[in-house]
Amino acid sequence: MNYEIKQEGEFKYIDEGQGDTLLILHGLFGALSNFDDVIEGFKHRCRIVIPVMPIYDMPMREASLEGLQSFIERFVAFKQLDDIIILGNSLGGHVGLLYTLAHQESIKALVLTGSSGLFENTMGGSFPKRGNYEYIRERVSYTFYDPNTATKELIDECFEITSSIPKCMNIVQIAKSAQRHNIAKEIQSIHVQTCLIWGLNDTITPPHVGFEFNRLIKNSELYFIDKCCHAPMMERPVEFNIYLENFLDKIQTEVVA
Repeated sequence: MNYEIKQEGEFKYIDEGQGDTLLILHGLFGALSNFDDVIEGFKHRCRIVIPVMPIYDMPMREASLEGLQSFIERFVAFKQLDDIIILGNSLGGHVGLLYTLAHQESIKALVLTGSSGLFENTMGGSFPKRGNYEYIRERVSYTFYDPNTATKELIDECFEITSSIPKCMNIVQIAKSAQRHNIAKEIQSIHVQTCLIWGLNDTITPPHVGFEFNRLIKNSELYFIDKCCHAPMMERPVEFNIYLENFLDKIQTEVVA
């Protein structure tokens, strides 16, 4: 990753480019580097802001979707962001949906990819196997259509996280919070324009989840990427960026009109 991670107070974040604010929310095991191709592809037209969510470091009593939503609310207020386009992957999509429901007046658009919130098949909810590198390698590879996408660097990062008992406890608690918090009823009130970009071969939030989001969010459009699993922005960055760019063009055109 070639981008500076800034730190102010409790917040660590990337802030690159100029234009409409694209606030990116990463997943449970997501790293900021997961969005390198998005940053590179859109920093010429967007201000891309990616906060590091304190998934592994927040006090255990706060380790929940509500705790993460509160963190994002504090971050947005601290950075004085408004008229935001939210892009959320996996757990980040779930947090983005909760934030959108609470602050629709400040949201310009919403982009979800492999979002939880309706159904997800994860290794959360049970204690990750500490010290078992092969298990972690298999689970990380499971999130990609092509297992080779799971680089040793990525596997090593996840292995380091799951080797810590406190971090594992937070992971399990947040994963259980996500599984309990089904938002099928709530998201029917979302009226902001929404783009759903899904891996056709997603094993974590399968295609039927994308269809269900599309059905429940009235002002949404759904796109599938073939030979792609749970992280399209990593596994199929060219196709992902094309769908995202077309969506950004569309909402910009409608604002001008």
